[in-house]
Amino acid sequence: MSSLSTSAFDLPDRLAAKSDPSLIDRDEEHFAAIAESLEQQIADLSDRLDAERKAPGGSGTAALERDQEIHRLTARLRTLRRFGLDLCLGRMVQTDAPEPVYVGRLGLTDAAGKRLLVDWRSPVAEPFFGATHGNPMGLASRRRYRWTAGRISDYWDEVFTAEGLSDDAERAALDDQSAFIASLGSTRSARMRDVLGTIQADQDAIIRAGSEGALVVDGGPGTGKTVVALHRTAYLLYSDPRLGHRRGGVLFVGPHQPYLAYVSDVLPSLGEEGVQTATLADLVPEGAAARPEVDPAVARLKADARMVAAIEPAVRFHEKPPTEGMEVETPWGDAWVSTADWAEAYDAVEPGTPHNEAREVIWEALLAILVDKLHDSGDDDGDPGAEEEFDAYGLRREDPTAEVRRALGTNDELVQAFGRAWPILEAADVVGDLWEVPAYLRLCAPWLERDEVASLQRADARAWTVSDLPLLDAARLRLGDPEASRRSRRQQAVLDAERARVDDVVDHLIETDTSDMHVMSMLRGQDLRSALVDSSGLPTADPDLLAGPFAHVVVDEAQELTDAEWQMLLARCPSRSLTVVGDRAQARHGFAESWQERLERVGLGRVRLASLSINYRTPEEVMAAAEPVIRAALPDANVPTSIRSTGVPVAHGPASDLGTILEEWLATHDDGVACVISAAGDVVVADTARVQSLTPVLAKGLEFDLVVLVDPEAFGQGIEGAVDRYVAMTRATGELVILTSD
Repeated sequence: MSSLSTSAFDLPDRLAAKSDPSLIDRDEEHFAAIAESLEQQIADLSDRLDAERKAPGGSGTAALERDQEIHRLTARLRTLRRFGLDLCLGRMVQTDAPEPVYVGRLGLTDAAGKRLLVDWRSPVAEPFFGATHGNPMGLASRRRYRWTAGRISDYWDEVFTAEGLSDDAERAALDDQSAFIASLGSTRSARMRDVLGTIQADQDAIIRAGSEGALVVDGGPGTGKTVVALHRTAYLLYSDPRLGHRRGGVLFVGPHQPYLAYVSDVLPSLGEEGVQTATLADLVPEGAAARPEVDPAVARLKADARMVAAIEPAVRFHEKPPTEGMEVETPWGDAWVSTADWAEAYDAVEPGTPHNEAREVIWEALLAILVDKLHDSGDDDGDPGAEEEFDAYGLRREDPTAEVRRALGTNDELVQAFGRAWPILEAADVVGDLWEVPAYLRLCAPWLERDEVASLQRADARAWTVSDLPLLDAARLRLGDPEASRRSRRQQAVLDAERARVDDVVDHLIETDTSDMHVMSMLRGQDLRSALVDSSGLPTADPDLLAGPFAHVVVDEAQELTDAEWQMLLARCPSRSLTVVGDRAQARHGFAESWQERLERVGLGRVRLASLSINYRTPEEVMAAAEPVIRAALPDANVPTSIRSTGVPVAHGPASDLGTILEEWLATHDDGVACVISAAGDVVVADTARVQSLTPVLAKGLEFDLVVLVDPEAFGQGIEGAVDRYVAMTRATGELVILTSD
């Protein structure tokens, strides 16, 4: 039986008082049990994973379940190996239970079933995050650990009752809020760290709020909106059975790729690796190359949700049945396809079926109508020819009319007529035609004025802009897979070939059956023949992991979304269960209305609002300089109150000092990250990963130890310029320097 070979504590000399055995011996004993359990669980999980990987893959549901089990075991094993003892966040002692409860990133029990760690998301762990002196939630005391390289480098105790402090020695660790304040002053890195150990009560209340409807998390810079959004995602996946990965899952949408890279480690560190993360541009293939819309007036027109609604009439334009009938020639006689027949075939489509997927339904309905007509014509004239041909080609087939259907499918005149009646459509063609054919745009968007229609036309209709993406997305969802029809034909061809092979084998078995009971004659039954057909090798489409539907959507920096862009998210979230994170004062194009008014207008009926008003990140010195900048443009801006001070004032100087400032900062700071923010984001900076050069837009949602603004007045005028300056200034967690050109 193994045990913890070294102490879990590695406290520096200055914290010698905290090393008193009366303070840490109980923890040491508990960590030894955790270490033993981890060793055993890692061994067990490794064996189970090896066994699953060596087991036969199977097919269908069995293969899917095997893959899911391998994914689950791999994720659990990765988490246990990644953290070790530092799975433990801290402990709490309840007033009615003297034994401490240890809270972890995930739950852990020993071989005997004794609980060693409770998952941070469980109801039992809620007081660890939510207890305050005003509302202790039944706690006598709470201890938080700081882990460094797998060992405890510091810890802090809080007491909520007189009984919580039972020994004078315990005063050595008594320092309310130190764990949190210390974490705020630590240096930043290229990736956001999760802050589970220091989640505050106001943040935890939002994290644990229910998933029904839309929850808006409104807060200014530094209030922890992104922290809340990420930890809420992990919490909901754990606590809400409707949101699990096998039942819809969660889509997390961020403002840009640098943001997604910055937060990419947080969810895996919280034990959630199956969350789909994306920007709005990632939701459509054209997003990667889309450029900003140059003309603000055009951008405003395309931001209107009615433009997304225009996709429906644009597609319906191509779904009108022919107004004339036609004669179809076959080896079994001629058949007339009337306009009523076309209408009947169109009616076979279920409401909501995507256009391209409906095509095959209509084709099959049209063939059925023609087959019936050929049957009827054979019966009416007394000529058994058609019926005889049916028998000759299909007597022992599953579908006795298969040969007739195949013949109709190769009738060029019928195929071409059907192609004109219900064409395969591409999203790019539908949207591109709107910007290329004024009459088509006027038909689909009749509310547009003539000059607005003209402004939306462009020489290269497919030179996609960011403002086009909601329309392209709506068109793609409305049309469905353009390969669906061709893939269906290929599937049918594969099935036909497989059935023919089975028929040949069955015929041979029947002919050579010499048994007294003629057992093989049972194979004449069509149900049994069908069961012999292997359809596992049919061509299928690659799943679009971002197409949804999702059970829940989390969107950060949501104040920037246009009405049209909101439709992209709502189309993926039929449950209307969302976490909406943003700050109205950081909306580059203004946000005069309330969150409720904005979200109700775009289609969300149930909206709850949760506000964060404490700035945990940005120092007082920086906020004192940033607040007048935003209030000059938005007097009622929700500017949060900072709770920390660095004692370092905002510095000013000429742009020529940039190189010296960065060199001195790098020389005097062994870790941490700096960022130079300029209008174009093209300032040449030191050749090191610790210094970035970004625009205000790409800096949004990020944080840096040192922020240097170069010519902030060049960011622009009005609300957009003020917001960009405000956002850029409040990225600083330590120092802010503002430089202007000479």
